[in-house]
Amino acid sequence: MTQTTPRTPAPDGEADLPTVASLRELEELVVRRGPLYVRWSRGPARDMGRTRSVDELTGIPMPGLSANPLEVEAWWGDRSLRLWVARRLYDYCHLRRDRDGDVRPWTLRGREVGRGPDNEPLVCDIEPVSWIDLAVMAEAEAEVARQRRPWGPMRR
Repeated sequence: MTQTTPRTPAPDGEADLPTVASLRELEELVVRRGPLYVRWSRGPARDMGRTRSVDELTGIPMPGLSANPLEVEAWWGDRSLRLWVARRLYDYCHLRRDRDGDVRPWTLRGREVGRGPDNEPLVCDIEPVSWIDLAVMAEAEAEVARQRRPWGPMRR
C-alpha cells in the first residue's frame, strides 16, 4: 500500500482505516505488516465492542473473534503469494452473499487464543489494519478461476 492510500470511513460509518484497493496491495501489506488475519463482518467498530464470536450452530460464545490467517504456511513453499492471498479471501466470499451483503472483509492483527468449530483462529487484542475493497474480491475470484482444478468457496 502506498502512502497515498486514502483512509475511508467504511460501512460501519465509524472505522476510519486505509482501504486496500488491489490484490497486489494486499500482498504488499501481508509482507510488510507480518501476521495478519482477514475477517468478514460489519466492521471493526461493531466487533471491537463484542470481542468474541458466537458459534452459529450452538450459540456458544467463543473466546475471541473468528478470523482467517493471511500468513503463508511453510508447506506452500515458494509458490505465488498472490494465489495464497486470493485463496484466503475466496474461501469465505460466500459470507457476503449469505448475509445479504451486510458484511465485508477487513484485515487485523491480533493474538490467537483458540480455534473455532471450523478450526479457524479465534483472535483477541484486535488491532484493525485496513478495509479490503470489494473490487479485490473480483481479482481474487479471477486468480482462483485460473487454476486447473475446480475450487469453490467453503460452505456448510
